[in-house]
Amino acid sequence: MSTANPTLARPGALTDLLPGERVRDVALTVGFTGLIALSAELFFYLPGNPVPITGQTFVVLAGAIALGGKRATAGALLYLALGALGLPFFAASGGATLGYIVGFAVAALLLGTWASRGGARTVGAVTLAMVVGNLVIYAFGATWLGIFTGQGAEFAVANGVVPFLPGDAVKIAAAVAVLPTLWKLVERRDDA
Repeated sequence: MSTANPTLARPGALTDLLPGERVRDVALTVGFTGLIALSAELFFYLPGNPVPITGQTFVVLAGAIALGGKRATAGALLYLALGALGLPFFAASGGATLGYIVGFAVAALLLGTWASRGGARTVGAVTLAMVVGNLVIYAFGATWLGIFTGQGAEFAVANGVVPFLPGDAVKIAAAVAVLPTLWKLVERRDDA
């Protein structure tokens, strides 16, 4: 039997459970930006490929699901803005990855908004969210890569999508292992 107050709204995102709304929002947004930047520093290039392998897609997509739409979008846009202002967040690519970074913000908005509405709590929903988020990032990233390099769609897909599919499958599995489990723990705590 649940002793939780039925008049209180259920949290939309995991981080809605933290107290102090404005301070929490700013801290989480800036922290999210920092995690995106940190995950960009752990990279390596495949031979002949202008797009590095990083942990950014995991941070952006799982973060969007955990943070919700407003905070995740603001954090991704802050990352983009700080990089545009010259911070060395994405300078290593020489501009080839700008489309992916724009895709981060769009994916954060879509996934975070869906999560804020309670849509990304189960294994199936998190899997779907991560797949859709990756597709959004690939759409923006590969399109820009083809334009930036002048080598077209075939080059963009071969270099900007295909090499990343195995790693993204691992990232999806990690998100599926963590996020629904956190929701179950939170819901058990609320029911206690």
